Amino acid sequence: MKSYEFILRRLATILSIAIITLSVMAAVTGILLSFYYEPVAGQAYQSLEWINTEIPNGLLIHSIHNIAGHALIVTALVQIVVMFLGRQFRSSWLTAWISGILLTLTAIGLSWTAIILDWSQVGYWRFRIELSTIEAIPLIGGTLRNILTGGGAVNTTTVAHLYTIHSYLLSVGAIALAIVHLGGLLQQEKEMKGNAIEGATKAEQLQQRNFSQTLS
Repeated sequence: MKSYEFILRRLATILSIAIITLSVMAAVTGILLSFYYEPVAGQAYQSLEWINTEIPNGLLIHSIHNIAGHALIVTALVQIVVMFLGRQFRSSWLTAWISGILLTLTAIGLSWTAIILDWSQVGYWRFRIELSTIEAIPLIGGTLRNILTGGGAVNTTTVAHLYTIHSYLLSVGAIALAIVHLGGLLQQEKEMKGNAIEGATKAEQLQQRNFSQTLS
């Protein structure tokens, strides 16, 4: 049983390090892309095509950015399963658990806000369909739609809003949550190691006491 818990605990730590690595990779490649990307309707598609075909290593950087984003979602979901199986209910576990869930939602949000940034036909119509679903949410649906679109049709303002949310809010949030998540897991390992040492010490003292009683 202890071996099973140790494997899950160590796997969770390894996955958290992978999450930070993927978050940083996505952020760094996103910064590099932002030097040439134009968040303008009608120009976004051409700027990405120019990055992929004309900028040295542009296609590689763009591909790494996309792969890191998708891998971040998968890794975060796997991490939630691993932590659920570990069932280590303590304050540090709660910190890692909550930050892990928020990180997963943030990673999904990053992927969702990117669907219209290339201003392709598929991304445009997919966003319009999902925007209708958001607008149907009771009470806050209309407000959310106005925030995302800028209060009007899907146009340059919409691209600018989603680019800001994607590049500044969600990206920074993902890195911050990844750091908090790793910190919670490291604190958990420290607490469990301390408990194990304390338990071993008590067992040794009990053994010595029994041995002394036997001699007497």
